[in-house]
Amino acid sequence: MPWYSLLIVLVGLERLAELVVARRNAKWSMARGGVVRGQGHYPWMVALHTGLLAGCLLEVHLADRPFVPALGWPMLALVVAAQALRWWCIRALGPRWNTQVIVVPGLPLVTSGPYRFSRLPHPNYVAVAVEGAALPLVHGAWVTALTFTVLNAALMVVRIRCENEALATLADGPRPATP
Repeated sequence: MPWYSLLIVLVGLERLAELVVARRNAKWSMARGGVVRGQGHYPWMVALHTGLLAGCLLEVHLADRPFVPALGWPMLALVVAAQALRWWCIRALGPRWNTQVIVVPGLPLVTSGPYRFSRLPHPNYVAVAVEGAALPLVHGAWVTALTFTVLNAALMVVRIRCENEALATLADGPRPATP
């Protein structure tokens, strides 16, 4: 179980690294006339992601969830794949990636990296959904996985609508330019 706690701490540190990148990118965007949208749902998103990490630790420790290798190892592989996809998105979007919805008027839409696949218009949210289900299941925390998945699905309806509306203000139409 200590290794699972370490995994959760490492994911938490990764989230802090994302916030550092997001803060730097927000300054870049705002200096170019960026417009922030959807601030009302953002605190809920932060709470949900924080709750995911806390829930993983609490459920595993309090409910004494066992590590089941047949489930845990594939879920760990999915967590790693989700991280790779997330950082591919961050790299593709460059300074336009953010944890908030910020659009910079006049910039062309991003069509490189995972954003070149028109059938996958929000690849970062795929990474979030996969990680949110897989991370708890690495160590059998099925209640946390289910709770996160349901709440995240509801939040993504709001978030994607907000993002698409913000991106529709750009000349090229709605395509992801934020995570």
